[in-house]
Formats: sequence, structure tokens, C-alpha cells
Amino acid sequence: MAFREYKIGCMMFGVALSTSMFVTIFLPGLDISAIGSTEEALKKQLTYGWESGFNYYDPFLAGKDKPIKVTLTHDPVTGKKIDKVDAYVFKPGTHFPNGLTHENIMGKKVLALSNSRGHINQASEENGGVFLVDVDAASGTPYVEFATATKGWSVDATLKAADQQFLAGSGKTMFIREGCWWCHTLLPEETQDWQTFGRPPVTGDFNGESPTTFGSDRKAPDLLHVGSRNSSREWMTMHFFNPRLVQPHSIMPRYNYLWGKTDAKGNVIDRQKWDREFMAYNNGETAYPPEVPEPAPDSDARKLIDFVLNLK
Repeated sequence: MAFREYKIGCMMFGVALSTSMFVTIFLPGLDISAIGSTEEALKKQLTYGWESGFNYYDPFLAGKDKPIKVTLTHDPVTGKKIDKVDAYVFKPGTHFPNGLTHENIMGKKVLALSNSRGHINQASEENGGVFLVDVDAASGTPYVEFATATKGWSVDATLKAADQQFLAGSGKTMFIREGCWWCHTLLPEETQDWQTFGRPPVTGDFNGESPTTFGSDRKAPDLLHVGSRNSSREWMTMHFFNPRLVQPHSIMPRYNYLWGKTDAKGNVIDRQKWDREFMAYNNGETAYPPEVPEPAPDSDARKLIDFVLNLK
């Protein structure tokens, strides 16, 4: 009798667990697929690239295998001035985001326009390329344009013509690796958060993004639109090097180790000297704090700052 009750209990537990997984994982996936990608989702896919968490292409979460977001004000081919535009550069061999490789992620309308007008079906990971995000004026449907095919923009020419380059894709990997999402959310709630952190996202904003980095507990401000609230790279640089420089009572840990050994000018960073000068400032012995070294172009600090400033 006891064994029979044990079997029934196990079966009931299995059914309950399976139903729970079906409701929480499978059904939301159907909703996301049915809704299709928003313009924001397409931009995020092309900014962050393929999987940002642990994966076999980047097992140590160094920010490898990521696209480069650039800002252009001149045509890379002709050199003529154009309206400011964001382009997404995938060097040859860089893996495309899931939205470009799985037909059911973009949504039928978005995929149809991306193929017919954007010619993304001509793109390949082996050759890389340059992508844009545009919106169809008639229907309001966003789509991805393969600018290498439609405009002749090559990877090298686009990088050379760029006014700015953002390593935000690699920076998201830093955000995950350093545990930033343990304290910061990327999901404003539909309450008073609107007034402070900006509009909450909609379902279609997450198509093709992996992982979403919602965060599980908010111990610090939400960061979804932080790049619009604070676009100062200098402030962000000081904040990550030592948060107490800009927020005296901050509980955020220091991330000065992300600078590496040298700064942007190649000078060795003497952290012990910097700490002594900061303590003198903190104790009121000097009027000004020590200068924060500028991160090197290939440093993890630069990548993380690029990611945060890109959150708009």
C-alpha cells in the first residue's frame, strides 16, 4: 500500500512539474514568436550578437565573437555626408544573432521585409558584413537591411568611416560576468518606475536576445534607459573605477581591475598610489581627488562602459 501511494505521489509531482515548465517556458515562447521583433529587439540583436553568456565560443566570457556598433555621418563608399545612422559591423567569422539564423524569431512580417528589401538572405557569417535597422514607412514594420549588399558597405570601409565605435556587445558579456545583474535590473515596472527609469519594455523587445539580463533583485537603480538619463562617459569612468568618487555612500564594489595594467596612453596604472591619494582626498587633506585613468581601447572597462552608455 505504501509503495503504491509513493508511486502515485511521484507521478503527481512529475505531472505538476511538467505542467509548470510548459506554462512558464513553452507558452511564453509561442507569444514571443507570434508577436515578432520590435525595432528595439532588432537593434539589440545586432548590437549584442549571438549568446552573451557562457558558450563554447567564449568559455571564459572575455567578450569574444561580438559585433561592433558604429555611428556614421558619411557614406563609407562615397564619403558623402549622410544623416547620422547606427550600423552594426560583423567581421568575417563573427556569429550572427539568432534572429538572423532562425526564421521564427523575427516574426513573419519583419522577416519578409528583411529578405525582400533588406536582402539579409545574402549575408553569411563566413564573409561577415554591415547591417542597418530601418522601418517601413507604410506599415510601420521594422526590418534589418544588409548594407553590404544594398549599399556596398564593406566591413573595413565602414569601420574606417565610423565617427564612433561601441563595443557594447562585448560589454554585455562583461555585465554578465561581473555580476552586475545581481543588483541592477533591466526591467522597469509599470508603476512609479515610469517616472524615474523610463518606459517598461514590451514582449517583442526581447526576441533573439540571450540572455535577457532582467535581473532577479533590485538593490540598485534600474539601468534599462540609463544611457538616456546619463550619457557622460567621464562620469561612468569614475563610477566604475571607484563608485565613491561620484556617490559617497555607494555600496557598489570597485571595478578598477577591469582597466588592466595600462591606461589608454600605455602608462602603467599605479593603484596603490591612486588609493593613497584618494584616501587623502576622502579625509579632507586635499581639495581634489586623483585623476581616473582613461581605459585602454581594448580593455574590459571600455567594453562595460560602452554597454551601459548604449542602454537607451
